Amino acid sequence: MITFCLSGCMSAGLDLADTAAVDKSVSTGSLPAAVNRDSLSDEVTVRNAVSSADVARTEGNPIPWANSSSGSAGVISSIEEDRSNGQICRRFTTTRHSYQGIAKFDGNTCLLGNGEWYLTSFGPRS
Repeated sequence: MITFCLSGCMSAGLDLADTAAVDKSVSTGSLPAAVNRDSLSDEVTVRNAVSSADVARTEGNPIPWANSSSGSAGVISSIEEDRSNGQICRRFTTTRHSYQGIAKFDGNTCLLGNGEWYLTSFGPRS
């Protein structure tokens, strides 16, 4: 009885050789890359921690940071201030503990003429 039922499914089966019924207009992988808003939010949080740090008083002490919106946190281990080009910039190294894991990042932020800090680079340490 089982053989009889299964043979009915197979006889009406799919013709894999019939390519006329295949819709070739559909493509996969055509979605744009998603923007990770948590990562952008973490960048802003780290930038704010670096720009508000009193470099003279921290003297190499680690500076913790946390982002309540993404759940990420980390520790800024070093900040080096550079004033050589007539602009204040700070190079820094931080860790980020997130749901994706723990990673070390390097970055740079500079003070613009309007008094706002701009993150010029932020990315995983290679």
